[in-house]
Amino acid sequence: MDALNIVALAIVAVVSAAAVVMVVRTALRMVAVIRLGASDKTRTDRAGKRVATMVKETLGHTRMLQWGVVGAAHWFVFIAFGALLPTLVEAYIQVVDPEAAIPWFSHWPVWTLASELIAITMLIGILTLIVIRQLNLPSRRPKSRFEGSRMWQAYYVEITIVAIGVCEFLLRSLVIAEGADIPAWASPIGYGLSKLYTAGDGVLAAITIVAMVKILVSMAWFMVIARNITMGVAWHRFTAFFNIYFKRDPESVALGALKPMTVNGEKLDFETADPEKDPFGVGQVEQFTWKGLLDFTTCTECGRCQSQCPAWNTDKPLSPKLLIMNLREHAYAKAPYLMAGGGKDALGEETATADQLAGVNVLAMAEAERPLVGPVADGGVIDPDVLWSCTTCGACVEQCPVDIEHVDHIIDMRRHQVMIESAFPAEAGTMLRNLETKGNPWGANPNTRDDWTKGLDFEVPRVDDPSTEWDYLFWVGCAGAFDDRAKKTTRAVATLLHEAGVKFAILGKGEGCTGDPARRIGNEFLFTMLAEANVETLNELGLNESTSTKIVATCPHCLNSLGNEYGQLGGHYDVVHHTQLLATLVADGKLTPVSKVDGGVTYHDPCYLGRHNRIFTPPREVLGAVAEEGLTEMPRNAERSFCCGAGGARMWMEETIGTRININRTEEALDTGARTIAVGCPFCATMLGDGVNAKEASERVEVVDVAQVLLRTVRGAD
Repeated sequence: MDALNIVALAIVAVVSAAAVVMVVRTALRMVAVIRLGASDKTRTDRAGKRVATMVKETLGHTRMLQWGVVGAAHWFVFIAFGALLPTLVEAYIQVVDPEAAIPWFSHWPVWTLASELIAITMLIGILTLIVIRQLNLPSRRPKSRFEGSRMWQAYYVEITIVAIGVCEFLLRSLVIAEGADIPAWASPIGYGLSKLYTAGDGVLAAITIVAMVKILVSMAWFMVIARNITMGVAWHRFTAFFNIYFKRDPESVALGALKPMTVNGEKLDFETADPEKDPFGVGQVEQFTWKGLLDFTTCTECGRCQSQCPAWNTDKPLSPKLLIMNLREHAYAKAPYLMAGGGKDALGEETATADQLAGVNVLAMAEAERPLVGPVADGGVIDPDVLWSCTTCGACVEQCPVDIEHVDHIIDMRRHQVMIESAFPAEAGTMLRNLETKGNPWGANPNTRDDWTKGLDFEVPRVDDPSTEWDYLFWVGCAGAFDDRAKKTTRAVATLLHEAGVKFAILGKGEGCTGDPARRIGNEFLFTMLAEANVETLNELGLNESTSTKIVATCPHCLNSLGNEYGQLGGHYDVVHHTQLLATLVADGKLTPVSKVDGGVTYHDPCYLGRHNRIFTPPREVLGAVAEEGLTEMPRNAERSFCCGAGGARMWMEETIGTRININRTEEALDTGARTIAVGCPFCATMLGDGVNAKEASERVEVVDVAQVLLRTVRGAD
């Protein structure tokens, strides 16, 4: 070894040792912070399936590739991060001896060709991502998905990757110039660059210097992320594997059912719960489960959730990305206080002793005093306007490439605000009182729940009639029973089922609200009360054990509660949406359209039917069979459908910030030129109907349910 090699070796040894120590120490601290979260015992079942999903979503990039070019470019960068690790080992060897290599491997033509292909596609991939970032900078594009992201961190990661790629090609070309036995076909780029050099001592020195630079660039990256524990754009390369593995359901995204409230990992029992000891929802960041803290840690700040969020796109203060980032910053800033034993009881009293907190820095102590939910002016981590802007549409969860569960976290904070703080939008109070006193959010007389049947030219069967035989329980829902617009859908469905010879029956006055609006606003107690009453009714009918009897619902929110959430309370039912049943009846020839709908038809995917329950095709099959010109899709459809604005109990809350979500969606529907806007949800019908009226387009455009469209064509009505 000459002097250059000795100096280079000393430098890389010291820097590498420091980098390893720093990153390991930070990783251990990260694990310690995540473990501060509450217990969650539901994340380790179906280990085989979890591993398979993790491999599919990471190596296969199945979530990332939903965004085409971005996903493909990221995949090449991701693959290179692990696949080019041997080249870093080679660099350490070259620092010691520039003519040495990994025996039987470094100059193996298969490896040299593969590594060169990986390196060049990595460079193409990262340059593509850099260009995309530049084209979508907040200064260039309104509502950019990168708005609020910490750009310097992204730039640093990107520059590091480019530098490593450049060093790799320089090293390969220098090694070839020095006489390494590598065929030209096995390293075409390296071979071409090697023609720029002349073999000699200068090349050997260059190999040592470039190898040292490559190592220092790599180790500097580890040092930087070690110094920035909340640098999700870098740390997600390690934490994403775990976050995906521990996702709520290894077979789907965290949509559909909400998580039940838990205490110490066990489902909360309201009969034995103590509000002064047991956390109701999340009022402090440490009350999130450890998976929640892992979610915050893993956020890449890519902004895909933000780009799809209906609140963000209509100038509300909610950005799912910024919400997660703020929770992450707060959690890690507060961590020293928590690790020292700090904490507040349900009454807000400090549980730690003065001695325990004596060594905690003032910044962590100040962070501990911030309210989790509160006005920014008062130091709140999450502003109430952010929390209450969410429609729980699930677009953020659907788009997140690392399976962050935004909706669950938002609902957990709402639960604390509603049940402990009694802090929620005033107009929602009327809805909650109506649910408590009348059993429906409209406050209608429950004795009129089956008044929609009056005037039909047939008798609607009831389950309480001993002579009734039924295969389907028609769950009408509160909207279908009390809302004038939704009643038309209810009557259309009942008529179609009657004409198709389907044996169905209704509960009539025995039906109650499923509790969806109560649960989405955060009143878990009221939801439980309403749901348990329905579960008792349905189980008495034998639906819990039946393998042949189904429930058919016209409201996706009812469908979701009955089919996905009632199982948490002992009610396991087979629930279908009315469009699914109608599509089957049309396909089987039991309902035959005799006319077509002209003027164009477009379809709006309800969030709770589409994203939350993956029902996309049946409504389109029905409409495709009756639309004269076929179905005209809106640009945002299926998984990327834009919300109507009514979910998350927003149906009963006014929009006072930004523009109205329903107007945004209505404008998109009107732009298709279709005269019929078909929906599959009573909330969507109301919101889009109001939007059409607001745009003064009601004389030329009609908003109707899929069932109403089908009924007109079956009966040949105008």
